Amino acid sequence: MRESLVQRGISQVKKLWTTAMPQTAEKGLSEKEAEKVLALLRDCAANLGGEVSARQRAVRLGEIYLHLNDTGRKHFLSLIVHGFSPDPKKVEAAHNNWQKTFGTPEQWSAEAALRAALRSPRLRILTQFNALPQGVKFLVDLRADLLRYMEGDPALASLDRELETRFGAWFDVGFLELKRITWHTPAAVLETLIRHEAVHAIQSWTDLKNRLDSDRRCYGFFHPRMPEEPLIFVEVALINQLAGNVQDLLDEKAPIFDAQRADTAIFYSISNTQVGLRGVSFGHFLLKRVIDDLKHDFPRLTTYATLSPLPELSRWAKNNDAAWQHAIGDDELQRIAQAANIKAERSAVAALLETPDWFGNESLKRLLQTPLTRLAANYLNQKRIVREKGTRPLDPVARFHLGNGARVERLNYLGDTSEKGLKQSYGMMVNYLYDPDTIERNVEALLQEGKIDQSASVRRAAKGVVS
Repeated sequence: MRESLVQRGISQVKKLWTTAMPQTAEKGLSEKEAEKVLALLRDCAANLGGEVSARQRAVRLGEIYLHLNDTGRKHFLSLIVHGFSPDPKKVEAAHNNWQKTFGTPEQWSAEAALRAALRSPRLRILTQFNALPQGVKFLVDLRADLLRYMEGDPALASLDRELETRFGAWFDVGFLELKRITWHTPAAVLETLIRHEAVHAIQSWTDLKNRLDSDRRCYGFFHPRMPEEPLIFVEVALINQLAGNVQDLLDEKAPIFDAQRADTAIFYSISNTQVGLRGVSFGHFLLKRVIDDLKHDFPRLTTYATLSPLPELSRWAKNNDAAWQHAIGDDELQRIAQAANIKAERSAVAALLETPDWFGNESLKRLLQTPLTRLAANYLNQKRIVREKGTRPLDPVARFHLGNGARVERLNYLGDTSEKGLKQSYGMMVNYLYDPDTIERNVEALLQEGKIDQSASVRRAAKGVVS
């Protein structure tokens, strides 16, 4: 009888976890309900009762959480953080014992005891959700909430680190399944693609159907506990030669290319779908697995490259006088100013590029090609210090692809003339080339020396204006 009640509760919470969204919840966590939550959390931390009791508590906690608004959820998470930290006295005693026994045969058992003392009761609470349908998804969404709340409450960072570490194990690439997504894939998965496409928004079901046609491929990584949600997906176009314009790739009216004649695979969009898995990296494994799959199906393929955005280019260039000085020569500036009827000032050119229709002027469009190519090449060579990882490319997309061993192969002027493309990068796009013979060498050069592999044309452009 008790088991059947739990099963009914599980069915109910599964439905909730599938449909509940933060903005639909309206109530906070009252003092009385907070006491009830604390009691349930204590029982979870103490691991009281058997499996049925544990699942019943997890169901109840999940129901309470999903019915709360943001204020209530933050209160709920604060109860976990502040009430279930490691016991400092036990940690101190275990640490002292470990130091005392260091170098003796008892060292190893003392080390194990110290690890146990440091293990937070929060983990015992969180792992009890694993046994429930949608439980892993619930925890991933819970962390997405946590990431939003952390800015106002640094104490929540401890829970975030624990969840990130736990997810790193649960979502190890060895547990993930690569699946091809087609037009015949269940609608729930296709809706996830539409909702989470982060690079080039999917405008309609017709647009999506075009991206899944016979000359295209779409792959996603799936976790067995989240079978209807790709964790990350990549869209691929099978063509001949490098692609330089994303509007051409996305043209619904373009004729379908014979994929068996393709010699080039273009990865034109990679999107993560789970905010709660931030910090858990599996994108580079996805590309390697996809390349292996494409090699098997299309033996004529010889080139694997991306057509990628430069999402931070315009933000970097704004108010960066040195960048524009580097990109536009004095003679070029005079010609651009005359064609655009603006002052012969680099700041005026930067302001002009903020307008939506500057590239409609054919003369201006021609004059700006070389300066904007220089600007983009210079930007791609900018670096920053990444915590615990040393010097890395400033651009986040470049950081991903170059960190996976790609080369900056070609810059594409007006490669994306969508509103988003013009706003983010003045329409510039870049091809990152994945050459199997140089991938490992490129990774090592970037890791050890911060060196970026790039083609001769990109290196020349990065040098800027020649005096």
